Amino acid sequence: MLQQSKKPDISVIVPAYNEERNIGEVLRRLMKIDWPLDRMEIVLVDDGSTDHTSQVVAGFPFVKHIRHEINQGKGAALSTGIRNSTGRVLVIQDADMEYPPECIPRLVEPIFVGKVDVVFGSRFRGSHQGMTISHIVGNRILSVVASFLYNVSITDVMTGHKAFRREVLDSFELESKGFGVEVEMISKSLRHGWKFEETPIDYAYRCFGVSKIAYLDGVKSLVRLIVEKVKPIPSH
Repeated sequence: MLQQSKKPDISVIVPAYNEERNIGEVLRRLMKIDWPLDRMEIVLVDDGSTDHTSQVVAGFPFVKHIRHEINQGKGAALSTGIRNSTGRVLVIQDADMEYPPECIPRLVEPIFVGKVDVVFGSRFRGSHQGMTISHIVGNRILSVVASFLYNVSITDVMTGHKAFRREVLDSFELESKGFGVEVEMISKSLRHGWKFEETPIDYAYRCFGVSKIAYLDGVKSLVRLIVEKVKPIPSH
């Protein structure tokens, strides 16, 4: 089977919860992206799925598969994935097939050429098919608030497609257990002075399963944005 190097170029972190009908396609398409597999590791965290997600993942032996016994939330799954990854650049890839893995080379390229430290994929600079009106409006509001608080221009603060130099994620601890982790990662990256850019990505609403994000997650994300702005940065 695939022999992983000790320090792969990319660690793709995939948080998954009850995605048995999507996860196989995500992993097959990750295998086909324009990046050598021997320079990429896939770290999948099954966040306490009650369906057959883990059984599907077992059919892909090159995947580093970690399972939470109980569901803890996307933020907790990402924290586990980050701790168990070894790549120089870390990429967040959702398991629901809403974000095509083919966009990953576009996300990581500005980091590898030394242009920036962080790349956020923007659905609003690319295409966003099937996104609900409530998600569009909520995301727009959160993005405007984030842009104002941090004096930057961000169009898609809730994006699920992100890439980070390892040093970025090593510079802070993630606290959010749920979907608030999206804005927490962006807020902390900006507060710590890491250079970022947005790049256009494609998005299409899931074909199978249901979205796990709810209205309350939007409220929690707004609170997280404000909290991250006003609390002191820990000294090291």
